[in-house]
Amino acid sequence: MVRYIGRRLLQMIPVFLGSTLLIYAMVFALPGDPIQALGGERGLSPAVADQIRAQFNLDQPFFIQYLLYLKGIFTLDFGNSFSGQPVMDVIARAFPVTFKIAILAMVFESVLGIGVGLIAGLRKGGIFDASVLVVSLIVIAVPTFVIGFVMQFTFGVRLNWLPPTVGGNEDFVSLLMPAAVLGAVSFAYVLRLTRTSVAENLTADYVRTATAKGLSRTRVVNVHVLRNSLIPVVTFLGADLGALMGGAIVTEAIFNVPGVGGTLYQAIIRGEPTTVVTFVTILVIVYIIGNLLVDLLYAVLDPRIRYV
Repeated sequence: MVRYIGRRLLQMIPVFLGSTLLIYAMVFALPGDPIQALGGERGLSPAVADQIRAQFNLDQPFFIQYLLYLKGIFTLDFGNSFSGQPVMDVIARAFPVTFKIAILAMVFESVLGIGVGLIAGLRKGGIFDASVLVVSLIVIAVPTFVIGFVMQFTFGVRLNWLPPTVGGNEDFVSLLMPAAVLGAVSFAYVLRLTRTSVAENLTADYVRTATAKGLSRTRVVNVHVLRNSLIPVVTFLGADLGALMGGAIVTEAIFNVPGVGGTLYQAIIRGEPTTVVTFVTILVIVYIIGNLLVDLLYAVLDPRIRYV
């Protein structure tokens, strides 16, 4: 197990270097001059523009810029944004908010998705199963911003059950609706994955054998069917954590959440390579750690799996 974890951590190094190099190249290739854009319509004088370029190493060749960025990462010096704020301060403000929304969204999609999917799989072909499939298909088909606006108007404006926007109030109640919107599509996928996997495992030989041995239906479902059915679901959830963190741009814009999505979008618009690559680097690390945890959970769900 220790060797396996060590090997997976070593695999993070080329993934980290490759992803940061790719993102850095994409930001570097963006059209326009972000330094001149800082001056608005009047622009900046050549002397001031050159000074700012030197300050952010933008006067250096691409690979020199990238190596200087890596040096900053390993020395925990992420530099400053174009507004003069340390990137570390920007990260410290944005990531906790998005992380809380992503965790709430994951709890929402995991608990409801697995629960409803399990019931639908056990009642395959019934009215409940058909209704669930129709609802999940609608959720997948409708764009996230439509779901967000409908929930915001219904529960925030008309019924006044939840705050319609978050703003600076980042408590649990304010984050509930953005989390539900963020996890809505993933909830539908978890539901369908669980439903299909449970329905397939119910017809497996080992389930018939367990039933023939006289085990109760509750034990057969909980111990045999559900554990094996959760393997593909856990795989999806592990990959989904990184997607939730990075894909919250639309949701955060609708509910005015000061999180990663809005901050990253503004940094891309301004062409700030340091801020963009730093944010993406942290998202990559979250994604890799999530997948590592998923791999470790496989042994819990299926003891036949061994790490070599």
